[in-house]
Amino acid sequence: MLPSSCIHSILTLSLIGHATALWKGFNLPANNPSGSCKSQEDWAHDFSVMQSLPGRFSSARVYASSDCNTLAAAVPAAIASGTTLLLGVWTEDNAHYEAEKAALVQAIQQHGTSWIIAVSVGSEDLYRGDTDAATLARQINEVRGLLCKLGACGIEVGHVDTWTAWVDPKNEDVIRACDFVGYPYFEGSNIEQGYNDYEKNLKKTRDTVNRVKPGVWVWVTETGWPVSGGMLGSAVASVSNAEAYWKGVACEAFSNAHTFWYTLQDYLSSPSFGVVDANFKPLFDLSCDRLLVGLSTGSLRVYRVNEVIDEAPAQHGPAAEDQRPSSSSKPNAVDLMREEEKFSKHKVEQLAIVKEANLLVSLSNGVVSIHDLQTYQLQETLVKTKGATAFAVTSNIVKDSPTDVPLIVSRLAVAVKRRVILWSWHDSELHPDTSELVLVTGVKTLTWATGTKLIAGLTSTYVLVDVETSVVTDIIGPGSIGGAPGQDGGRFGGVGVSTISYMGLGGVAPKPLATHLGEGEMLLAKDINTLFIDTDGQSLGRRQIPWAVAPEAIGYSYPYLLALQATRGTLEVRNPETLTLLQTISLPSASQLHISQPYISLAHAGKGFLVLSDRCIWRMGALGYDSQINALVDRFRLDEAISLLGMLEDALLMDKEGRLREIKMLKAQTLFDLRRYREALDLFTEVSAPPQRVIQLFPPIIAGPTSSPSKASDNTKDADEYAKELKATQVEPENSELDEKISKDIGSIRRSTDGSRTASDDAATSSVAGSQPSDSRPMLEGKDLKAATAELRPFLVSARTRLQRYLNPDGTLRDGQARSNTAASNVQEAQELLLAHVPDSHEERRQQMVETAHLVDTTLFRAYMFASPSLAGPLFRLDNFCDPDVVKEKLIETGRYNDLVDFFYGKGLHQQALELLERFGKQEQRDETASQLAGPQRTVAYLQNLPPEMIELILRFVSWPLDENPELGMEVFLADSERAETLPRQRVLDFLEKKDRALAVRYLKHIIQELDDRTASFHQRLAEDYIEGLRQQGASGKPAPPGWEKDALNFLRSSYNYQPFKALQMLTADDPNLYEARAIVLSKMGQHRQALDIYVFKMRNPGKAEDYCNQVQLAEISTATAPRQGQRSSATDLEDKTTSIYHTLLSLYLSPPPPHKPQWGPALSILAKHGARMPASSTLDLIPEVLPIKDLESYFRGRIRSANTIVNESRLISSLRSSMAFSEEAKLRLGDGIPSGNGGRNRHVLITEDRVCGVCYKRFGGSAIKVLPK
Repeated sequence: MLPSSCIHSILTLSLIGHATALWKGFNLPANNPSGSCKSQEDWAHDFSVMQSLPGRFSSARVYASSDCNTLAAAVPAAIASGTTLLLGVWTEDNAHYEAEKAALVQAIQQHGTSWIIAVSVGSEDLYRGDTDAATLARQINEVRGLLCKLGACGIEVGHVDTWTAWVDPKNEDVIRACDFVGYPYFEGSNIEQGYNDYEKNLKKTRDTVNRVKPGVWVWVTETGWPVSGGMLGSAVASVSNAEAYWKGVACEAFSNAHTFWYTLQDYLSSPSFGVVDANFKPLFDLSCDRLLVGLSTGSLRVYRVNEVIDEAPAQHGPAAEDQRPSSSSKPNAVDLMREEEKFSKHKVEQLAIVKEANLLVSLSNGVVSIHDLQTYQLQETLVKTKGATAFAVTSNIVKDSPTDVPLIVSRLAVAVKRRVILWSWHDSELHPDTSELVLVTGVKTLTWATGTKLIAGLTSTYVLVDVETSVVTDIIGPGSIGGAPGQDGGRFGGVGVSTISYMGLGGVAPKPLATHLGEGEMLLAKDINTLFIDTDGQSLGRRQIPWAVAPEAIGYSYPYLLALQATRGTLEVRNPETLTLLQTISLPSASQLHISQPYISLAHAGKGFLVLSDRCIWRMGALGYDSQINALVDRFRLDEAISLLGMLEDALLMDKEGRLREIKMLKAQTLFDLRRYREALDLFTEVSAPPQRVIQLFPPIIAGPTSSPSKASDNTKDADEYAKELKATQVEPENSELDEKISKDIGSIRRSTDGSRTASDDAATSSVAGSQPSDSRPMLEGKDLKAATAELRPFLVSARTRLQRYLNPDGTLRDGQARSNTAASNVQEAQELLLAHVPDSHEERRQQMVETAHLVDTTLFRAYMFASPSLAGPLFRLDNFCDPDVVKEKLIETGRYNDLVDFFYGKGLHQQALELLERFGKQEQRDETASQLAGPQRTVAYLQNLPPEMIELILRFVSWPLDENPELGMEVFLADSERAETLPRQRVLDFLEKKDRALAVRYLKHIIQELDDRTASFHQRLAEDYIEGLRQQGASGKPAPPGWEKDALNFLRSSYNYQPFKALQMLTADDPNLYEARAIVLSKMGQHRQALDIYVFKMRNPGKAEDYCNQVQLAEISTATAPRQGQRSSATDLEDKTTSIYHTLLSLYLSPPPPHKPQWGPALSILAKHGARMPASSTLDLIPEVLPIKDLESYFRGRIRSANTIVNESRLISSLRSSMAFSEEAKLRLGDGIPSGNGGRNRHVLITEDRVCGVCYKRFGGSAIKVLPK
């Protein structure tokens, strides 16, 4: 036991196993080890031995009912000792089967049913092949019917068989017939693999059963390890192995499932599985709850935590509490089993267990060490972890990707400054590779989110680390969690309390805390800031926990959230969904919270947790889940009952769905009567309450004619009582003056239970417990009406969403609903929406849907106008079924013209909307009630949303915005939207031409350049507008708009869709402003000489003339037929070609028409740059004899260089072709050398002295083989 004074300086601890309210015991045969049948005294002795063992086993499994008069002898002894029995009924042959049923009937008639846990019909019949699934299922139902005739319908009936039988699809009828499934396991694996095989096969069984019949529990009805008898397969029979299997499997199974061990005593058998010897003394340590306590001295103390029976096991049978005697002897709370004084040289800072690998992990003096879990001897010091501050372990069943075989993978993560170092064990074998990740700042805490994702609490933030991919994701949260608080950030605005503590007051930075919650959820907490996230690090958007002071530690004990307030010496127990404070437990000087790491089998095992101070350790537990629900309903704490039901798994409760719906409906109605409108409407939404049922609770100002008469009534007293019941009860743990006692709190809800309570009683009373809702409701008015209306709106929005599954915006049924009336889920939802049977007629059904939609949308509009008129606008921007008369009257009455415009738009009343916009938009003095409608902005936005079919309306009402703000008005036609692009362009263009030519040009530029419109009339129109602009520029002398001339010339040059001859008619030859435009148009007509004449003689711009020639030459090259491969024209080839554009330009320079003179400089420049592109003979004919030969040097050099280039290229191409031919021939003859490629026609080539190369034609000789490069 603990020393006389409380433990000093406790730094860390770990709890192995934990006893819970589940059936646990041994398999007991009907024969003594000698073979004789057991008498009543023998049975009584066995029961006494079980109850004296650590764990206080008070249940047993018997294999038969009639063999050796099992029930006749065992039942009186069981009742006398308070032992309950899992009965067996053999089905081997009809005679034996009938005798078994008769013995069962006789025992029940004589002794009642309080001693019965359940009945197992047959044992491993399917595994042995003694029967088939259909026969066994029929026998199970027969026994169930037999029990019902005896008034014991509540007793569960099932079958025990191997996992191989349960996962066989042909046996699924047996699963469907069972109330529970029994799992016996022993396969002869070695002890190292025994636990893993047990877990994996149990998981396979559970997965199959939950798929076939959800909610059915799998009981561990028979498993054990031989203590003697040699080898069984790979299993070595020994006491040490049996103890290891007990510690690894039994201790966990006792806390996870109803478990019956094989066996208590069979010392004369070989192999022998008994846990006690011939004198009924334990062969090994049978304690399960071991408390490992690490001290500041470096010692490790191991305590055995004894079972204290203070409540009956969970009701999975009809046994009553008052019929179960309890043992009068009360054991010590703990016993000191051993102390390892040299466990560590320094204080032990942290302990954890890798149970699957039989390891104990410790942190001491900044170094992590690995110890054997049974002997506590040091196995290895992880040198890499020097400087470690924390570590975390996890174990999970995963499938090996190559083999698809399930493996148990355990991982250890250690925080060393900025690093996270990872080790892993696969099926208890240490993986040779370790990985290491470096984070941005120092790591303070580590918490596993999943089997592969890790939450690291850093100095100033949190990160999510994927240990498989090494991806690090920042977690953004409020206040000190890690990100700047926004709208839903910290509770105190932009600066969290933690910021004040660090910077203003110089306080110590709180440790970043993290804990698991339900499936896929986690909680992060730093200072008083909290953040709920999923396992991907994404915020769940839930509100923060209202902590007044920062907790020292947080944890999760299914299904409650725990927070240790060290400064106050209290432990808070909260509902993690509602965040309601359920209980505050006074634990003076408590400083640490320890929750056992979740095991693989089940997360909901109801495991307890530990709280410790410098001197004491408290062990905490909980009531059964059905008892907690009953207590909450009886005390009218309906919201907490609902939340608890939602969190608990189906298998943990009886008729979960039925109870949940009944309680929610009761709570919703009651809360509404008690003016708790938000909760009421949330529940109505959750249960998909019919809209009419909820709407009629409101007065006519909201509900209109749907409102039902109501009376004023005073429910103040009920409301006060209900509010008091909602307050968290304050329960303190028992004070013990004995320092060695570990206090145990009975759970989150303490209450007294009177007598017995059956499952049927629970289901019948849970829905009516507490005060019933009043038939008369208080009149809603004033603040109450506003509050209720505010909560009504989300419900109506939800109802609209449900209706949209059935209705199209035009009031027709959606295709799937119109075609089929048989979908059960659709019919059920329609009934909930319509408050009536769904009509068979398609038209009647559609009409009722439309009426409901009218009711919902019109009521939602009234609710918005009453409580928050500003929210009415968004409703009109969606498809709606609002009553137009009601809406129009209300909006005009309140002067909400902006919303009226939106409503007109939604209903297609566009002309009325635009007239309203024009009236308010043109007002010089703004109307305060319609300030948003002032100016053309609102009209333009409205017009942009009209379809192209309404072009007349658009052109009619766009006129005044174009007058007031042309730039804004043109957005109707130029906006980057589908509707603007699909407007009738000719209509728009005609309209803009009349309005302003500049606007028309802008629109033409938009549709041609931006929308790539190639309509010839548009291009011609834009060309004429450009030319007219250039003409007016010359006539008036005023400069054109910026970029006008450039845009005009680019368009005339790039467009091929206008008619050049029409454009040329507008371009006079004597207008300098039109010279270049005329040249471009002449070019389009192929009149290159006339175009060059303008550049050379009128514009006197040799550069533009040369650029013109370059463009023409490039165009001719791109359109000319490509020459054959390898063919290139020589200089002499050009003699026969048509005169080039450069030749034309040269002729204008050297032989100009009168009165112009030759231009030698530009001519020589053309000859130097482009002489090779011109025919030599005709070019030389143009050169006058007076021109010195030396001036033509550049021309001749260019000609020679061009000719040489052609010759060299021809030679190079010929050489490359020869090499290519040789390479191809080699591939054909010898292959390509690629595996599985072309093998070649001939793999052998004879090289002789006379053989010559096929490329260079040189003789090889006897020296070497030459290889040409590819």
